[in-house]
Amino acid sequence: MVGRFAPSPSGRIHLGNILCCLLAWLSARRQGGAVVLRIEDLDTARCPRRYAQQMEADLHWLGLDWDRGPGVGGPDGPYYQSERTALYQAALQKLEEKGLVYPCFCTRAELHAASAPHREDGQVVYAGTCRALTAAQAAEKRRLTGREPALRLRVPNEELSFTDGHMGLYRENLARDCGDFLLRRSDGMFAYQLAVVVDDAAMGVTEVVRGADLLASTPRQLLLYRLLDLPAPSFFHFPLLLSADGRRLSKRNADAGLDVLQGRCTPEEVLGKLAYLAGFNPSASPKSARTLLADFDWDKVPQEDIRIPEGLF
Repeated sequence: MVGRFAPSPSGRIHLGNILCCLLAWLSARRQGGAVVLRIEDLDTARCPRRYAQQMEADLHWLGLDWDRGPGVGGPDGPYYQSERTALYQAALQKLEEKGLVYPCFCTRAELHAASAPHREDGQVVYAGTCRALTAAQAAEKRRLTGREPALRLRVPNEELSFTDGHMGLYRENLARDCGDFLLRRSDGMFAYQLAVVVDDAAMGVTEVVRGADLLASTPRQLLLYRLLDLPAPSFFHFPLLLSADGRRLSKRNADAGLDVLQGRCTPEEVLGKLAYLAGFNPSASPKSARTLLADFDWDKVPQEDIRIPEGLF
C-alpha cells in the first residue's frame, strides 16, 4: 500500500492543507503503508522553490514524515512535478498516437463569454468548438492568432462511475458534464489531470486522499488511467474545512495559515483540534500524529463540510 500527499506550494499551508496531509498520512500508516511526498509545482511562477522548501519544513514541524520524496529520495523521483515534464510528454504522445488529442485555440475569455453551461465548480463545460478542425484549418488558426494552441482530449459519450472510499458512488458523463478537457495549456504547461495520473502511476500510489472539491475531477483521471493502460488507485475524498462564517479556506485566510498558527499553537494542538473536527479525537486535546493512529477511522469522518468554530484555533 502506498499513500501520498501532493501539495501545491503557492504559499504557506493552511488548516485545510494540513487536514489533507494528516488524513493521507494516517490512512497510509494505519495500513502499514509507505507515504510519498510529491510537490505539485507545475506552475513554477506561482510555486517558487522556496515555498516548497517552507512547506517541507512545515510538515516536519507537524510530525508528518514521508518515506519517499524531497530530502529523502527514492526510486521514483524526481519528486517535483516541474522536473517530470518528459514523462507527461511521453503520455501525451501515446494519446496523440491513438487519435485522441486535438488543438484548441479558444481563449479563456472566449470560453467564459460563450453560452456553454457551467459546472457547479464554475468550470465551463467545453462545447467542442475546435474538435472538428482539419489540419489545414488548425494551421490557419495558428497563423491568424499567432499563438500555439492548447491540447484537449476527446472524451467518450459514456457514463463513468466509481465508488469513493468515503463519499460512496459517484458517476458522471464526461461528454455532457465536462466536455473535452485540457491536457496541455497554450503556454506549454501540462494540465493537472494528466500530470497527476502519470505521477501517481509512476510512483506506485495505490490510495489517493484529497478534498471533496476534487471529487468531480476523478472520472477524468480514471479515463486517462484507462487510455494510458495504467492501474488506477483507490480514492478517498473528505469534506472541506470552512471558516466560522462558511467561507472555504484558502491561502488568503491569513488566520488559518500555519505561519499564524505556529505563534499560538504547538504541533500537537493543531493536529488534535483538526482530528476533533474530523471526528476521530473525542475532544480538542493535543495529540501527535502517531497517537492519533489508534483512533483514526474513515467511518468517523463526516461527509458534510466542516465549519471551524470561532476561537477554536
